[in-house]
Amino acid sequence: MGRGPSIAGRKGVEDAKRGAVFTKLIREITVAARTGGIEPQGNARLRIAIDKAHAVSMPKDTIDRALKRASGEGADATQEIRYEGYGPGGVAVMVDCMTDNPTRTIAEVRHAFVKNGGHIGTSNSVAFQFSEVGELIFELGGVVTEDKIMEVALEAGAEDIVTDEGYCDVVMPPTTFEAVKKALEAAGLKPLQAEVTMRPANRVAVLGEVAEQLQKMLDALENLDDAQDVYHNAAL
Repeated sequence: MGRGPSIAGRKGVEDAKRGAVFTKLIREITVAARTGGIEPQGNARLRIAIDKAHAVSMPKDTIDRALKRASGEGADATQEIRYEGYGPGGVAVMVDCMTDNPTRTIAEVRHAFVKNGGHIGTSNSVAFQFSEVGELIFELGGVVTEDKIMEVALEAGAEDIVTDEGYCDVVMPPTTFEAVKKALEAAGLKPLQAEVTMRPANRVAVLGEVAEQLQKMLDALENLDDAQDVYHNAAL
């Protein structure tokens, strides 16, 4: 009988995944601070990035080093670039990257698309199908009820609330994200996930081999070192 990975081996995989998450968050904190200021109170994007870092137990000194880089200590040439294209089944895909080498990044993104049956498009070839929204996701149970979430969220400026299979998804404009989040947390309702993201206007159904190929492409894109976020309009 074969043996599974050793404890050390499994820990190594988990450490690598954790390191990749930290790297993406450090880049986001640095760029958010560089473009909007290093004080979270006046920089909503930075507050969200730091909240995400806290959620994965990133050490305070790691966050502080990222902020120092943004203020000029060891600053780099990292820039934000969005790539757009289509995957198997005509699914619209956007990849937000942060890179100091756009030539390398576009080659890696294109390879991930083409290898898995997709192709890169021009700027705004698919972006028009998405809109930027704030999103809070709650797991229902105990004091966290749909009625309570709806009461607080709508009063604070949420636009839509959808409940499905024990989870509640609260959607709002980015401009009211902070107000809605604070109001819900003040009411004792802590979200599982809180972010400003890109949401498609419509979903495309994909099944069978097409869905499998699409998932391989999305996984390949998400695993790229320079990829921060991958958005798509598939109903997987």
